[in-house]
Amino acid sequence: MQRKPPRAKLKKLVGATITEVRRHGKYLLIDTDTPQTLLVHLGMTGRLLIQQKAAPPPKHTHVVLDLGTRELRFADARRFGQFDVLDRAKERKHVALADLGPDPLVHGIDVDAFAARAKGKKATLKAFLLDQTVLAGVGNIYASEALWRAKLKPTTRAYKLTAASAARLAAAVDETLRNALDNGGTTFSDFIAADGAEGYNVDYLWVYGRAGEPCLRCKTKIRRAVHQGRVTYFCPTCQTP
Repeated sequence: MQRKPPRAKLKKLVGATITEVRRHGKYLLIDTDTPQTLLVHLGMTGRLLIQQKAAPPPKHTHVVLDLGTRELRFADARRFGQFDVLDRAKERKHVALADLGPDPLVHGIDVDAFAARAKGKKATLKAFLLDQTVLAGVGNIYASEALWRAKLKPTTRAYKLTAASAARLAAAVDETLRNALDNGGTTFSDFIAADGAEGYNVDYLWVYGRAGEPCLRCKTKIRRAVHQGRVTYFCPTCQTP
């Protein structure tokens, strides 16, 4: 794992009760009735599961917390995930959280601030959306989906966004993330919820993973391209600069 707490930190949680589960972008924050909060990032293949003690732990389980009759288990095959214990009063100073931008689903999107950030960026719109200091929580799948919804070309430079297109893109990001959350997340291979259920948002994707299929808006064939090492799906006709 990229970050795993020492046993001394975990021992602070003995006897604690989980009181709330929050999110900031791709990070889960699990509050307890102590000053400590668990910080979890699933990385590429991480799974956070609540299972009966009698159930065999999944392969690559790195952390197990005793919840009485059940256990909270963190498994991560590729070890890109993070699991840490932090002081809740100082959480915004934690190295993982300090530079994160607002989470659209928690803090909303300030369209004026979003547009202002874009004006100073030579990055493509796709890269701009993936920048976690701009908006926390937008990943590769949802960046492609939001750009399709907003009818914006992924390779357009961020500084070229007009006020109107910035507002359209902000709304598209919000709608894309909310729909994914309502549908339990997007499972292609690894992602599952804490109860083991797969997300079914994959059945509602507009553009991602649909190369060669007709655009659901204009019927042009969807294209697949690699931009800065990340796969992007887009419509060459209705996504314009």
